[in-house]
Amino acid sequence: MGQVLSRYIVDDVEESRAALQRCSPHHSGRSACLFTLANALHNRFQERGVPSDLDEAIELHRAALLLRPPGHSHRSTSLIDLAIGLRDRFQQRGVPSDLDEAIELNRAALLLCPPGHSDRSMSLINLSVTLGDRFEQRGVLSDLDEAIQLSRLALFLCPPGHPDRFMSLNNHARGLQCRFKQRGILSDLDESIELSRLALLLCPPGHPHRFMSLNNHAGGLQCRFEQRGILSDLDDAIELFRAVLLNIPSCHSDQSMFLDNLAVSLYSRFQQRGVLSDLDESIEHHRAALLLCLPGHFHRSMVLNNLALSLYSRFQQRGVPSDLDHAIELNQAALFLRPPSHPNRSMSLSNLAMSLQERFVHRGVLSDLDEVIELLRAALLLSPPGHFDQSKDLNNLSAGLHNRFREQGVPSDLDEAIELHRAALLLCPPGHSRRSTFLMNLATGLRVRFQERGVPPDLDEAIELHRAALLICPPGHPDRSTSLNNLAGVLGDIFEQRGVPSDLDEAIELNRAALFLRPPGHPERSGCLNNLATKLHGRFKQRNVLPDLNEAIELHRAALLLCPPGHSARSMHLINLASGLVDRFRQRGVPSDLDEAIELNRAALLLHPPGHLDRSASLNNLAGCLGQRFLQRGVPSDLDEAIELIRAAILLHPPGHPRRSVFLKSLAISLRAKFLLSGIPSDLDEAIELHRVALLLSPPGHSDQSGSLDDLATSLLSRFIQRGVPSDLDDAFRLYLQLSHPSHEASRSDLSAAKSWAAFAEELKHSSALVAYQTALKFLDQHVALFSSSPHHFDVIRKAASCLAMDAFSCSLRHGALTTAVELVEQGRAVFWTQLARFRTPLDELSVSGDAGAALAEEFKRLSFRLRNAFDQSAEDQSPQIRQLAMQWDDVVSRIRMVPDFSRFLHPPLFSGLQKAAEDGPIIIVNASRYGCDALIILNALDPVHIPLDIAQTEVSELCSQFQSLADKFGSSDHEYKLVSILRKLWDSIVDPVVQALRVSKVQPGSRIWWCPTAEFTLLPLHAAGPYEKKRNILSQIYISSYTPTLATLIRARQISRDVSPQHFVAIGQANPDRGKGLLYVAPELAVVAQHVAPIASFTSLAGSHATVQGAFDALSRNQWLHLACHGMPNPQQPFESSFAMRDGPLMIKDIIRFNWQNPEFAFLSACHTTVGDEKSPDESIHLAAAMQFSGFRSVIGSMWSVDDEVHVRLCLLFTRNWSMVQGDWTAHGLR
Repeated sequence: MGQVLSRYIVDDVEESRAALQRCSPHHSGRSACLFTLANALHNRFQERGVPSDLDEAIELHRAALLLRPPGHSHRSTSLIDLAIGLRDRFQQRGVPSDLDEAIELNRAALLLCPPGHSDRSMSLINLSVTLGDRFEQRGVLSDLDEAIQLSRLALFLCPPGHPDRFMSLNNHARGLQCRFKQRGILSDLDESIELSRLALLLCPPGHPHRFMSLNNHAGGLQCRFEQRGILSDLDDAIELFRAVLLNIPSCHSDQSMFLDNLAVSLYSRFQQRGVLSDLDESIEHHRAALLLCLPGHFHRSMVLNNLALSLYSRFQQRGVPSDLDHAIELNQAALFLRPPSHPNRSMSLSNLAMSLQERFVHRGVLSDLDEVIELLRAALLLSPPGHFDQSKDLNNLSAGLHNRFREQGVPSDLDEAIELHRAALLLCPPGHSRRSTFLMNLATGLRVRFQERGVPPDLDEAIELHRAALLICPPGHPDRSTSLNNLAGVLGDIFEQRGVPSDLDEAIELNRAALFLRPPGHPERSGCLNNLATKLHGRFKQRNVLPDLNEAIELHRAALLLCPPGHSARSMHLINLASGLVDRFRQRGVPSDLDEAIELNRAALLLHPPGHLDRSASLNNLAGCLGQRFLQRGVPSDLDEAIELIRAAILLHPPGHPRRSVFLKSLAISLRAKFLLSGIPSDLDEAIELHRVALLLSPPGHSDQSGSLDDLATSLLSRFIQRGVPSDLDDAFRLYLQLSHPSHEASRSDLSAAKSWAAFAEELKHSSALVAYQTALKFLDQHVALFSSSPHHFDVIRKAASCLAMDAFSCSLRHGALTTAVELVEQGRAVFWTQLARFRTPLDELSVSGDAGAALAEEFKRLSFRLRNAFDQSAEDQSPQIRQLAMQWDDVVSRIRMVPDFSRFLHPPLFSGLQKAAEDGPIIIVNASRYGCDALIILNALDPVHIPLDIAQTEVSELCSQFQSLADKFGSSDHEYKLVSILRKLWDSIVDPVVQALRVSKVQPGSRIWWCPTAEFTLLPLHAAGPYEKKRNILSQIYISSYTPTLATLIRARQISRDVSPQHFVAIGQANPDRGKGLLYVAPELAVVAQHVAPIASFTSLAGSHATVQGAFDALSRNQWLHLACHGMPNPQQPFESSFAMRDGPLMIKDIIRFNWQNPEFAFLSACHTTVGDEKSPDESIHLAAAMQFSGFRSVIGSMWSVDDEVHVRLCLLFTRNWSMVQGDWTAHGLR
């Protein structure tokens, strides 16, 4: 722990030996001759390190001591020098009895130096140093406390000017530093550094002990850096260590130790800044130190250990296998030099275990992992109970058990690891500087156990431990940024487990706070930038909010700038930035993003040369980007290069490698693309064979089995189309038929494969087409069930649904399966609203059905979120997790279906139930598909009636375009003729055939009918169709038309229980919204409503400054009937942000659907474009009127186009006058 003192220095061994030989055994000066030769041999040992010199010196000191009995004037000197020799031999060989004897000798010497004795300070120092050594070996805190007390007394006896002051300052500083490491009291460390600084001032250039003082002060600064992270402390320590080497004689026996100290500090700086030149220099200094520590040198084991550690780190950075192999050999050699009694044997056991564990990670030899555990158990047995070093050994063994658990899945390994973490934490009580680290280690173990067993208390305890760690790292604490980042990390993991958006949001804010504490110039800033960027990228993937992705990309750019060429983390930042750019390219399609991503991946590949562990990933990343650019631009060289890169990656994944199938598939897909480009048959043949092998590696139950199946079937059909071999056709559809019997819940890949099957079956007129559609829609149902009813997921739902339901409807009609057609179109249309009705509402009802129901609902939502995340990541090693989650999901669904009234939970509705929608009048489904356009009339208690329509989907699309171009220009006579032309076309091709069929079905004129249009038909005014000729009726003169997005919507609106208390009517008008022009006729319109409604119902009017967003919601919470007169603001690009314009801002769809309505009945939306929704998917009906209807309003009146203000007033007058005069079906009478 420190340096002992002796007053006597003799160098000439041979002269001293000759003097002893001349002195007879009984000569009065013999003890002095023995003493002199002993010191000469001791000095030669310190110069040359020959153990026999030290052994002889000790025996000579014993002989001298025997000749100096109690009372002898030089007895204390002999006691001190014999103790020094025994201490040095302990440091070399680690025999505890040597150290114990040295302590007893020093105690005896101190008794001979009472207060006032000239050698008392020296005796105090020597006893202090040996007690400190014993503490370091055995961990008995009383030894350390006594050592510090003695060194403090010695310092008091050595005032400025005293010859022993330098050594006293130095030893007291070392003792305080040791106590800091044990108890973590920062004041001990600060005092230690101040004392070593004072000691250095006493050793100006040229002083014989300057190098020692430089070394001690450097050690204190490095220790403080490790606690507080002030990089200037480390830089200063390195410069001081360099100065040590300049100040020691070239032949000094401790030169190897000082080289090693500089190497260790350079290694620490590498860990902070990632500059590989620091690591390389560290290794060179360690090598130089090792050359000076020949076999037998007492520092050799430490230098072997430190060189191994640096080589291990370089392997982690560069991936060169020889570095790791050399590190293992060095650790084994160090362990050999540290027998069971050696004080540092535990360290060597741990370090060898660490390097073997790394070799296991990269080479997978299970015997390495088992050896790791045994080494760590042996290290733990050597740790003194209660010593802080025991906590480190507990922690290391826990980490080894964690790794073995991940590989072998033995639950007892994980449980033991957690208990070891708990034991380690007990050794770091409140107030200890390392407590936060051990809190976080225990939290990590608990999180892993939760992921495996799903026990919520484990996850809850983990988050509490992380929060506790943050609490003891308050603002200004050196570890606060680390704690913020760690808490952010576990919150990100918890978000992936439970899907609570606030967890991800909090994680992002914590990462922002951590970044703030790592300002420009801080060595850890790049890591904090990366952490925040990664979370923002993850939130983009969840919510599709582009600003999150843009910010993530800019943060990745900033992180990359902090990692110039040569930085160990540069390749990681290149890859992360490229990933963000690729995602933005997929979102926006800007070619420069993809070009930059390709260049970044090229740069990353250059940093992963042959032999590097990450080379295959870099090859794959670059190949993927080139493949995307080929698809965008069709440049053959991109595809050729991608193929060569994938071939190179396959060579790095030989048969048996778990990732081999991924690369085989990628190569097969690229070869098929090349075949489609060049038509070379051998490319397609090779692709098929590769797909066959990949499918064999993805057996039933594998997460990617359907994708592999689809890829092979697609390639077989491509070959069939080219060559016409029937067996290829049969094989392909035999593969597809396997999809109809899935062994797990549907993923996006399953749905994509089923849609591909349906498309090929239609194209090739295969008999399996209807089964394909039924399978695809079943998968769509399961896939959508995993999503929350959040607008953030609308894009995913929209893309998944696409035109599937309309094509399935058409196929069913062509097969004569009319009731199946109704079931399928209902199952796959308006998917977002359907999910809202079929999934969210039953879950809400389940949640309030009791504690058991609430638990089932929460379990379903949690498992749905985790399963969706697992499907989205779709990594090879996640198949077991997906299978486990799917089984749990199936189980909770089964348990929900056992609850009374929930037997059809998640089941699509049957025709027998859907037909109830026609109880009050027929429903006409009008369908547009690429395979044909049809109408189907649903009648109460009768079979459906099919009417093929003489119009193609392309013609319907053209009518939509014409109508939409006129919609904003109505009111002028110039456009009236064009509008009439469109309405006549609708009549002739669509509506008139339906009217004729209704008459045949005996539906009386004046009856109410409901249109249920799909696809482009949703954008056309079917209710206004007619011949527009004299003496011929238009549709509105024959039947009363209403619309419904789906049959289930109509049924649900009629089933909602109604409050029998008096109904309340509110009219809300906003003539002067926060944006947009004013409306002149809002006040007259509200007056018309009041005139006709107030006499027969409770009536409230809200206008002007009172018609705010919150004001509207407050009014709607107390009223069931609504008249809304304001601007309608459709947003075709972001349909959930379509809104009604209020005084203080927009009242949006996304707010409307979250509102808890109280028995709503009827809404008259006197606003423009209230039935105009998402232009990319009109069939989803995401518009204002639909939002009101799905919020529970039984009837909603809206507009499909812009209407003149005055016309609005006239329509309102006609409707309310008719409505107020009737009873019964008041909506139908109003519509007349």
